[in-house]
Amino acid sequence: MQERQIPNAPLSLGLAGLIPFVWGALSFLIPDLALWGTQVFGPRFVGPYIQLFYGAIILSFMSGVLWGFATKANGQQAAIGYALSTIPALWAFFMTGGGPVSAGTNLMFGFAGLLLLDYTFFSWGLTPRWWMRLRLLLTIIVLASLSVGVMF
Repeated sequence: MQERQIPNAPLSLGLAGLIPFVWGALSFLIPDLALWGTQVFGPRFVGPYIQLFYGAIILSFMSGVLWGFATKANGQQAAIGYALSTIPALWAFFMTGGGPVSAGTNLMFGFAGLLLLDYTFFSWGLTPRWWMRLRLLLTIIVLASLSVGVMF
């Protein structure tokens, strides 16, 4: 396997982690699906509601991932890495209130910003070589999914 090829486990788990985002978009666009989802799972698990709740969790999770990468750095770079790693969780905490459109928009900015942080840690050599290929793929799908609740 090439060093830049995404291993099966992270790729599969990353794609599976997209399910709440994609499901939220589909249940927003297809009223019958939303009705079925509401009856089966409850109202919190359809449309933008699942996206917003899950998106805040994932940004917080990604803070932990970045923190893990920061442990590979030394000195001032480590200190900067630790500080940067807290941004996604703090963004999720402070910026996801105020209604579904503003929260969704802020999540979109959060995930776009996370991609920049991913690139920073990647450029410092702290991530696997395949990291940006995975993160770009996942981020594009997350942003597309969140945009459904923001734009429609």
